[in-house]
Amino acid sequence: MIELRRSEDRGHAYHGWLDARHSFSFADYYDPQHMGFGPLRVLNDDRIAAGGGFGMHPHRDMEIITYVLDGELAHKDSMGNGSVIRPGDVQRMSAGTGVMHSEYNHARDQTTHLLQIWIEPKSRGIPPGYEEKRFDADEKRGRLRLIASTDGDEGSVKVHQDVKLYAGLIDGDEQASLNIPHDHKAYLHVARGKVNVNGVDLQAGDAVKVVNEEAIHLTKGSEAEVLLFDFA
Repeated sequence: MIELRRSEDRGHAYHGWLDARHSFSFADYYDPQHMGFGPLRVLNDDRIAAGGGFGMHPHRDMEIITYVLDGELAHKDSMGNGSVIRPGDVQRMSAGTGVMHSEYNHARDQTTHLLQIWIEPKSRGIPPGYEEKRFDADEKRGRLRLIASTDGDEGSVKVHQDVKLYAGLIDGDEQASLNIPHDHKAYLHVARGKVNVNGVDLQAGDAVKVVNEEAIHLTKGSEAEVLLFDFA
């Protein structure tokens, strides 16, 4: 079964410096039909204007993944980490018992486009942690590249939940497939471009929930970039 949700049906918040689309209930956007999917609690499609950003604020008991699509994002946290995240970088922050962090777009004339992902951890009260790795475009071209997993398989960042997160770039004749175990569920989000997923045409911002499907097939891409979550 594939359940489609179109981009325009997501929640929307505009704060001048931030233009955000919410796939699931978040902040002032509340929809009891879209509270999350499995342990995936938040998927925000954020555009941060030049000079804008989130000041120091707290998190706890959440696995937070940041995936930058365009521009740069400066990160600082109470664990002493500081870095600038760019397209191709994947950042994982385990909030655990509590952490403070800030995120800013320090560019003078470029908007930063990113996906902010929150996954509920298997266990609460773990020590906070941070990890950042880079996955160049050629690693994702015409395939689904594992970028986050429970055990850090294939050089992916490690998350404290039974999940495998893949990223893929699909264009022209390129195709990619992933077998889904019968007791798993999957969630696919189109970050940009267009792509066909199991016969359904999707465009940027669209997503599908996948249950009781043997595999996911990506075809007919047009500069598509996708994220695919496989939950045990």
